[in-house]
Amino acid sequence: MCGETKQAAQRNEFITSFNDPGTEPMNLRSLIWKELWQRPTPMLTSLLAVTLGVTALVAIQNITVYSEQKIAGEMDSLGANVLVLPPTVTLQDYYGADMHGQTMPEEYVTQLALARMPGVQNLAPKLCVEASVDTIPVTLAGILPRSEFEAKSAWQGLNMLASPVGSDRGCCPTATSVGGDDDPNSLATTRTVQDLGDHELILGTDIASQLGADVGDELSLLGEDFQVLTVLPATGTIDDGRLFAHLHTVQRLSGAGPVVNVIEIMACCEDAAGDLISDLSAELPETRIVTIAQVIETQVAVNGLMSRLSWVFFGILLLVGGASIASVMYANVAERRQEIGTMMALGASRQFVTRMFLGKATLLGVTGGAGGFVIGTILAALLGPHLLGVSVEPMPQLFAIGIATATLVAVAASYLPARRAAGLDPCLVFKDA
Repeated sequence: MCGETKQAAQRNEFITSFNDPGTEPMNLRSLIWKELWQRPTPMLTSLLAVTLGVTALVAIQNITVYSEQKIAGEMDSLGANVLVLPPTVTLQDYYGADMHGQTMPEEYVTQLALARMPGVQNLAPKLCVEASVDTIPVTLAGILPRSEFEAKSAWQGLNMLASPVGSDRGCCPTATSVGGDDDPNSLATTRTVQDLGDHELILGTDIASQLGADVGDELSLLGEDFQVLTVLPATGTIDDGRLFAHLHTVQRLSGAGPVVNVIEIMACCEDAAGDLISDLSAELPETRIVTIAQVIETQVAVNGLMSRLSWVFFGILLLVGGASIASVMYANVAERRQEIGTMMALGASRQFVTRMFLGKATLLGVTGGAGGFVIGTILAALLGPHLLGVSVEPMPQLFAIGIATATLVAVAASYLPARRAAGLDPCLVFKDA
């Protein structure tokens, strides 16, 4: 009895609202909002599924896109894209690969230079040792300046450090071939420096800040005094925390002798991806040749997998949301048969009834899409720096994609229930009642 009284009250309220003065669109909006307000639980379930789908897409796509941009930026800033390493070294991190403690003869550099392999634009041997400055532990990297290469009579005319753009060696333009080697700061991008004295230091930006050192300052290192030649600009790599000195000075002070633990090679992109690696392996069979493509291959594959999974999650959750919306709409039609029949008996057209249900679905889709974009962007901004060290910003195109797709799914799922509601015969509805 109470249920019948409640239904009668709802019908009376519905009739009153339908007969309110105003235009039809105004009545339509009023009916939609009242329906959502009176029956919130089923609609919230459908809204949640749609929102989760958009959230998954936005969060994963944000992290993936900015991760790919970070990799591209690092590839541009790394300079060297091929490493020659001792054969037993296990590569864990591209720019930390020189801290393995193993060495190989420095003469390998001369051997590579004399081989004159097409595509090799720059050779940068390094020897890294642990040291301390005023009890502060530091990493000292010994490097060869360009003037050292030019001083070797065997290398004169080889032009190994800066192949000119447009040369017949098949090299693509890079930072190395543009110039700027006279500036010590070019070490941050081209991996070369023109001159470096036996007691001069080049500091990374982080270690310079930690030591409180600036250009012209003197630092005591491995028992001898060095003068700071320059402080490198920030690169976002491990070089920011290192000190650089002349290779032969580091070899002498560390007692390591004429050895290096890595040879960085700037190679043309097409050559590095072609036969250069096999040629280098043939020239130095007792070493391990690693290309940056191998280093980043795993991360690129993970990014691709994440991108594909985001669309899979998006599709699955939207299908679940669509099915939920369709189920709710069908149940809504069955529950409101008498209300719909009363509305049509009062003059509402079939088109009006259809628009009422589709309008409700559109509101659910827009709300779910917008909410999913906001939540997904916040999640990406919070998780990106912690998972991949990626700074994430909102992507407006995902906002449009999320709203458009969520609205399309909601409307499509509500179309058949809306048509069913519009096809009700008021006479049969009242007869069944």
